[in-house]
Amino acid sequence: MRRWTVFSLMFVMLGLGFALVAPIGLAADAAKEMAAKYILATSKAARTVYVKGIMADATKGGMKPSEDWVKDDHGMMLPAQFVKELGKEIKEFDLSLVGTDPLYASNAAKSAKEKDMLAELAKGKEKVLVAEDGGVTVGMSADYAIADICADCHNSHPKTTKKDWKKGDFMGAIVVRLR
Repeated sequence: MRRWTVFSLMFVMLGLGFALVAPIGLAADAAKEMAAKYILATSKAARTVYVKGIMADATKGGMKPSEDWVKDDHGMMLPAQFVKELGKEIKEFDLSLVGTDPLYASNAAKSAKEKDMLAELAKGKEKVLVAEDGGVTVGMSADYAIADICADCHNSHPKTTKKDWKKGDFMGAIVVRLR
């Protein structure tokens, strides 16, 4: 009889333990999803301010967006470089870009899951997606050519395979990877 009582008590304790641990795991997932969404929103806002405010005013003053902005006294970083530079300053997670027609391999989706997420964003129904990918929480925010200069730069780039970009086109996503 004691064995059954001990066994029953262990079973109840085990069940209770699972009942308590499962919500904690779900809460951790929800926290990562929320963190990814906040990071993406902040990054996108910063890049938009850079393009519509800083770049617009600086070009009126004689500066020009340049891929080689570091070497050019009157050059300024491109919007994609701005996001990537933000990402370099952050050690706690990865922040970058993925493109539908990336000019550089570093801007390609890193996994099949990321390719699927990018394809889903391209449909236009979703603006932000967050998913687990091999133990990494990946968040993507749809990225559009927010100014003519974005489309013009991509159309004229020597590595481009697409030459008909226009303002408003879906170009890829800002991506955050939380380990």
